[in-house]
Amino acid sequence: MEWKKLVKSLLFPHIAIMIILVPVSTGLLVYSMVALGTKSLIAVASYVLAFYTLTVWCIRIPHLIRLIKMFKNENKYVQIWRGDTRLRVNVSLYGMLICNTAYAFLQLGMGLWHRSFWFCSLAGYYSSLAGMRFFLLRHTRKHTAGENMLIEFRKYRACGIVFLIMNLTLTIMVFFMVYWNRTFHHHEITTIALAAYTFTSLTFAILNTVKYRKYHSPVYSASKAISLASACVSMLTLESTMLTTFSDGTMGMTGRRILLGISGGALSVFIIAMAIYMIAQANKKINLLKIGDES
Repeated sequence: MEWKKLVKSLLFPHIAIMIILVPVSTGLLVYSMVALGTKSLIAVASYVLAFYTLTVWCIRIPHLIRLIKMFKNENKYVQIWRGDTRLRVNVSLYGMLICNTAYAFLQLGMGLWHRSFWFCSLAGYYSSLAGMRFFLLRHTRKHTAGENMLIEFRKYRACGIVFLIMNLTLTIMVFFMVYWNRTFHHHEITTIALAAYTFTSLTFAILNTVKYRKYHSPVYSASKAISLASACVSMLTLESTMLTTFSDGTMGMTGRRILLGISGGALSVFIIAMAIYMIAQANKKINLLKIGDES
């Protein structure tokens, strides 16, 4: 029957059409939310198109999962990537090292240009992250996990010490947020996108921190601890941004300061606790390794 063919073609369009629908519906939806009212005919059409796009992609999810599994099992490069933990760690360290270094130079330049200690504190924070990643990368490029546990635990301890020092920079950042109300203000759409990215980063950071413990490599664990600390600080920045961007006047300056102060204090305590744990564990394992070598 013709109507069955029509329904099938609507629910299962060609993959090229589905791919085109994503940017078109997204762009139209964003434009409607930013520039048009909810009663506009174009806005209603954008909502319908977005709903249709989401529906057809959800229907294809089982098929997409099968294709992804087939690709993972048959592609030789994916097999190399999945089987080489050292490669994944090195790529992650290289990528984040480049990002942290570039962002640190950007913040430093803005700090010097505007003569702002706020931007300089951000530059110090991202420089610390870049420095730790470079420090670990020098080891992972030359050694495999567990090859020299004594050196790995020393680097693990060094990262814990840097976390303690870095906490001073974090304290300064929180002070600027709370005392001088230094926050970020973005458009609502940008803030939502930042929130999605930040929550995704935090989720992956937590999962990887737990996942990489099975390799029993202090260097690998330290690299994931850096990602976790970075994601937590991003959550604090996101909180500050959302309080400013979505403020409707119901929460005053005092309320925002209290909320940011509590969040910043909790984050500072978390990083200090993580640093102390890393240092204590490293010292304990180093002593055990030295005793074992002597005996």
